[in-house]
Amino acid sequence: MSEFSLPDLAARARRLLAKRRRLLAGAVTIAGHLSILLALLTAHTEPPQDLDLRLMTVTMIEAPPPAEPVAAPTPVQPSPAKTPQRKNIFRKTPAPPDVVPQPAGEDPTPMAGVEVSDAQLAGAQSAGSGPSGGGCNMPRLLQNALRKDPMVQAAVAQAHRGEAIMVWNGDWIRRPGQEGNGLAAVREAMMWEIGFAPDACRAQPVHGLVLLTLNDGPGAARLVLGSGDWRWSDLLFSSSAAGGGSLSGR
Repeated sequence: MSEFSLPDLAARARRLLAKRRRLLAGAVTIAGHLSILLALLTAHTEPPQDLDLRLMTVTMIEAPPPAEPVAAPTPVQPSPAKTPQRKNIFRKTPAPPDVVPQPAGEDPTPMAGVEVSDAQLAGAQSAGSGPSGGGCNMPRLLQNALRKDPMVQAAVAQAHRGEAIMVWNGDWIRRPGQEGNGLAAVREAMMWEIGFAPDACRAQPVHGLVLLTLNDGPGAARLVLGSGDWRWSDLLFSSSAAGGGSLSGR
């Protein structure tokens, strides 16, 4: 029988194999380091170059003076054109001194028969003097309609000069500076309300003047209509109503 047993031999063989592996790894490592060192030692390096410390010669030269700027040519001023002299033209015949100038748009012809006195206004019917209850109070109906119409307010404000304005006295009255007879906006508004009023109201007889006010404040514009005995339907068939306005034109 051998001096060493089989297990001992196997263990010894493993130790030898491990030792050989360590030696081989160390040898490989040393060889790698030596190759790197050899590459560094054999690398080609150039020696540092010496700086060129030679002096440079500089010559100072005086610069020439700047050239004087060339003056721009003076533009030739055109001679001013001669303004033609206006000839004074005199009227051979002077205007007569007694001519009174008329404002533009004003009709110099006076309106005869349309002035209303204070006594006539005092006896005129108004919206408050008409029948109450279920009766036809045409003055109140017309007055309320005129107060709500902005076109009527504007037309009356343009024509109002402090006095009562007569708009109908059997025919629609045309005032100076207004388009159409009876103040067109007032005429159309009144014809509209009368035209759609009940038949009994349109046929209601009226005597004298009727006074309508456009507001309840002091100095309010006032409209007057009527003359003698008449009916409300007469305002629809006046001669000026056919050409100045109709229900279809409102």
